[in-house]
Amino acid sequence: MPIIRIEDTTDARIAAFRDIRERDLTGREGLFVAEGEVVLRVLGSPASRCRPVAVLLAESRLEAQREVLAGLPEAVPIHIAPQAVLDGIAGFHLHRGILALGEKPEPVDVDGFLAATDADAVIVAASEIGNHDNMGGIFRNAAAFGAAGVMLDDRCCDPFYRKAIRVSVGAVLRTPMITGLPAAAMVDALERHGFEVIALTPSAREDLSAVGRKGRRAILLGPEGPGLSQTLIDRCRGASIPMSGGFDSLNVATAGAVALFHLSR
Repeated sequence: MPIIRIEDTTDARIAAFRDIRERDLTGREGLFVAEGEVVLRVLGSPASRCRPVAVLLAESRLEAQREVLAGLPEAVPIHIAPQAVLDGIAGFHLHRGILALGEKPEPVDVDGFLAATDADAVIVAASEIGNHDNMGGIFRNAAAFGAAGVMLDDRCCDPFYRKAIRVSVGAVLRTPMITGLPAAAMVDALERHGFEVIALTPSAREDLSAVGRKGRRAILLGPEGPGLSQTLIDRCRGASIPMSGGFDSLNVATAGAVALFHLSR
């Protein structure tokens, strides 16, 4: 396993890792940066839908990561640097000491994917999710409860943002996803392939427990605060999660987990 030592923060070989926070905002043209050991293991695993491109480690982390690094394709360059140099490259103190550059997967064909799902498949659909912690949580829950995939409308934040990947513990890298459709078109596609779309909203009169577990189901989640638009709710089957003491609000990822647990049992 060839190791490339980096001593200079301006070394052209690690240019893609430089000034991470700024590049998180401006984009990387089809690439993403993943952070931490858990995410690196997922990226290098057969389950990953993403191709590893390069790795940059603090030199103190090399020995502990040799097994993971040995599983990467031979063409993936492995760079190491002293912690101070690594921090200078990243633009902040990188206490995890592990970065990987990956390539986003090819877009998924909507109709082909939905048509191929099982008769009792569950899909997580999300509209206007702008918080990266919530986005990562949604993917983590989808993977944990066996959802067939995740659909994100064109007003959701990027699931390949570094923090979203980290919060998802790598689930973003392995979960089939469909992105970029307007919310109404997303619901159209689901209904076209026989999915009953369940809009989670505290305003619904029907309890989630009344929703059956047979047949194709999609859980539709909206942003915290405003929630799903009334237009979307009206065209779907609304369901609420009963709560105590007049409280009517759950974190969106938590609400999705409750619904996935109910539908996947």
